[in-house]
Amino acid sequence: MRGGHAYTQNMKLFVSATTAPPPRTQNVALIATFYAGLLTAMVVSQLFTFEEFLQHFVVLDLPGGRAVAHFVGAGIIFLEFLAIPFLLRMALSPAFRWVSLAAGWLTGVAWLALSVWTLLNAPEVSTIGFLGTVVDLTPGWWAPLLSVGFVILAAWSSWGMSPIGLAAKTSRK
Repeated sequence: MRGGHAYTQNMKLFVSATTAPPPRTQNVALIATFYAGLLTAMVVSQLFTFEEFLQHFVVLDLPGGRAVAHFVGAGIIFLEFLAIPFLLRMALSPAFRWVSLAAGWLTGVAWLALSVWTLLNAPEVSTIGFLGTVVDLTPGWWAPLLSVGFVILAAWSSWGMSPIGLAAKTSRK
């Protein structure tokens, strides 16, 4: 029977929604909400012109050609979308809370890599892609700096709303 109990405990990790741990500071909640708002604006604008957004990545001449460019374009939207539940402190399973936390980090890192790639290899493109092709944001050194800002927002949010704190408090009871 012990094996069955362990199985049940492991399944709770994947299917039981838990409330988010309280933020360490009030500023963390505001920062996470701000980052979620930025990501929401980015996702909506990127999806609004999805076909042109994917074509933008083809123009960047990423290694691997058209298929990789489309995968990267769709993947970045997927990561942005996955990051939002953690940032808004929604009730999530512990496993998905970690997935969402990681997606916030990966979004910033992916945009940092793409903005540096664009700056070095395709500075002639009309937009960096943060807001899809809805708004032309000309590539420049500001883009990698903004991407570093995304990473900082993800780090601050992760520190202040870490699921580790929730697990530690639950295990002590």
